[in-house]
Amino acid sequence: MADITVFSGQAHEAFAQEVCDLLGVPLSTSRLSRFSNDCLQVQLRANCRRRDVFIVQPLVPPVQENLMELLMMIDAARGASASHVNVVIPHYAYARSDKKDAPRISIGGRLVADLLATAGATRVLTMALHSEQVHGFFSVPVDHLTALPVLADHFRNRDLSNAVVVSPDFGNAKDANHFARLLGIGMAAGSKRRLSDDQVEIDAIVGDIRGKDVIVLDDEIATAGSLVQLLGAIRKVGVKSIAVACTHGLFTGSAIDRIRAQRDISEIVTTNTVPQDHGLENLVTLSVAPLFAEAISRINNGESISSLFSRTETHG
Repeated sequence: MADITVFSGQAHEAFAQEVCDLLGVPLSTSRLSRFSNDCLQVQLRANCRRRDVFIVQPLVPPVQENLMELLMMIDAARGASASHVNVVIPHYAYARSDKKDAPRISIGGRLVADLLATAGATRVLTMALHSEQVHGFFSVPVDHLTALPVLADHFRNRDLSNAVVVSPDFGNAKDANHFARLLGIGMAAGSKRRLSDDQVEIDAIVGDIRGKDVIVLDDEIATAGSLVQLLGAIRKVGVKSIAVACTHGLFTGSAIDRIRAQRDISEIVTTNTVPQDHGLENLVTLSVAPLFAEAISRINNGESISSLFSRTETHG
């Protein structure tokens, strides 16, 4: 690694440290302080001049606090004459605000992308954006990783002869189909209608799942509202077993209680894009730090990362 400096915000320092350990570089320190009027101040405590700076910060609760810290770290690195300011956002929370689906609302995903560029970010490295159009919100290069191969590796060590992948809706069907192809099995999808942020209605399952070992795949689980509705629809059909997999296991609001009430879930498999300290007994957390470390190494060395780059893994 040549002329590289890695910083972490406070959102997920353990992830940043794991990435640095894999890269064989130290995690540089920063200082976050708060004035009496509640304003934040960030100080980077390592040399950035002519360095390839990487700042690691997923946008997790408290999202606004972590976002502001990230923006100030980017600004500090730019002001300290960094050659490049690469922002590593394992989970980009505002990706869900990707369209104007009601009058007089802000498209937060695009606004935050503009803020990152204005602060001084020269590149963004992220994983599993909620929708493909969010990639186009950024005015700087974006490397968009996928955790699907990591999740698929977890399930390959078992008998999949009776298994099927189920997507909660048709919006996630492309990823579900990719995941199913990685496992060499079929897929199905729920017919979903969203009523509010944490309420959905799933009235049918499109595809053959009767008597199958079901693997539910979603990009993220937040309140688990969609998951509970999907499981209800799956049970009506009748299946042999149920496992759940997602990239971003947020488990916000009443998600933990909702999931614990689903006694027939054999396991919930997620990644460490966000901190996992929820105490779910059947939760399995897989690390995607090696993917991010490899991407950072290739960015630093000016190499292609086409095998890691996008959800389709066909361009870079």
